[in-house]
Parts: sequence; structure tokens; C-alpha cells
Amino acid sequence: MLVMGILNVTPDSFADGGRYNSIESALHHGRQMIAEGVEIIDIGGESTRPGADRVSADEELARVIPVISELAKEGVPISIDTMRASTARAAIAAGAQIINDVSGGLADGQMLATAAQLQAPYIAMHWRGQSKDMNSMAIYGDVVRDVICELQERISAALDTGISKDNLIIDPGIGFAKNADHNWAIIDRIDEFVALGYRVLVGGSRKRFLGGTTPDKREQASIALTKRLSTSGIWGVRVHSVKPHKDVLRS
Repeated sequence: MLVMGILNVTPDSFADGGRYNSIESALHHGRQMIAEGVEIIDIGGESTRPGADRVSADEELARVIPVISELAKEGVPISIDTMRASTARAAIAAGAQIINDVSGGLADGQMLATAAQLQAPYIAMHWRGQSKDMNSMAIYGDVVRDVICELQERISAALDTGISKDNLIIDPGIGFAKNADHNWAIIDRIDEFVALGYRVLVGGSRKRFLGGTTPDKREQASIALTKRLSTSGIWGVRVHSVKPHKDVLRS
């Protein structure tokens, strides 16, 4: 199971907002993650925390492209965390190799075609709506069955657009239009997502369902979650701190 390190070049991400909101600090943190053995660095310029406002495409590009261009020289794969096809295209041109789209192609009608044309690995997350509105959308019958059904729709759309099965990765979207009970149900039944036959990414790091009053206080629970998932057959975990997650996977 690989470790994908989160690099939010934003002032308002819920877990580390502002810490890496400059090119210099972002590059320093990215190189630190590389030294700690990260397999992929996921770079994003737009917060997707609940209630967050969207930023313009120009602002998103200004935040991420300089960081991608430099870190791509270090030899570690870079993924671009974006819902915009134009940002994905620019990021791949700058040296990114993977597209991580939390909307699964729903936020931008050109995203799936762009990923297919670029022949880049594409991560499709389960998503029901923008950050401003997603908490009101956390209504399910059987959350695992419903999320799988909606993900299968995105899988079909991706394949129909020309994204190869080998390039498609799925993410159940922990914390996106889901409450704590929903998130734990998905974790408990993650094998049902693995059984779909695609690589599975889980991003639960420092999220509210883990408990604790601040993101930093959720770190130990995040590490425990990585340990729990280590035998689940998933492809990777998306985390804020690389070393402790690498350490627990080796233990």
C-alpha cells in the first residue's frame, strides 16, 4: 500500500491551511515528504473542506504550477488535485503525472475527455456536490451500496470517454457528503470497493469523523486508520504526514 502525501498550497484547507501557502514553504514541505519516502505527492490549490468557497482558475494555477514544475524535477510522481480540466492539462504539462479529481468528472464536463486524451492515471472520487452544499447531501439508504452505485456510474462514464481501466483509480470520498457513521461504514466495508476491480485510494487523514477537536489532535487516529487499512487490499492512503504512516506500514 502506497502513501500519497498531501501538499495543499492554500490558505484555508482544514488540516494545514496556511502552512504551505507560499512557493518556498510548499517546496520545502514537498522535499521533506520525498526524504521521508512518499510515493506520490498530491498538490492542490483549492480547498475542498466543507463550506469552502471556490477559487478562480487563474488563482489555482498560480498556486500549483510553480510548485509542480520544481517538485517534478525530484523524480517522485506528482498528482494534481483539481476539479478543472484546464488545470489538469496545465499541471500535466508542468510535470504532474496523475489527475486526482474529487468530483469524479462531475464538476467539469471536459475533465474525463481531458484525462483520456492525456492518457494520465485518473482518480475518480465519490462526490455529490460542491463544498458549500455537500453536508446537506449526506442522505443514504445503505451508504456503501449507494456510494458504490454512484461510483459505478462514474466508472462507466470514464471508460466510455476513453480512460483505460488500468488508468482508473477510485476513491469512496471519506468526509464528502458523509457523516461519521457513513465514513465508518465505508471503512468497515472497504473490501466491497476493492472487489470492484480497480485500485482504491482512501483519504481519511485528520478528518472530523476520527474525533479530536483540532486536525493535529486527529493525527494518531489517522495513523491507526492507515494501520487498519494496510491489510485491506487498497492501493493507497492520502495523508498529511508521511513518516509516521510509512513507519506504521513497516511495523
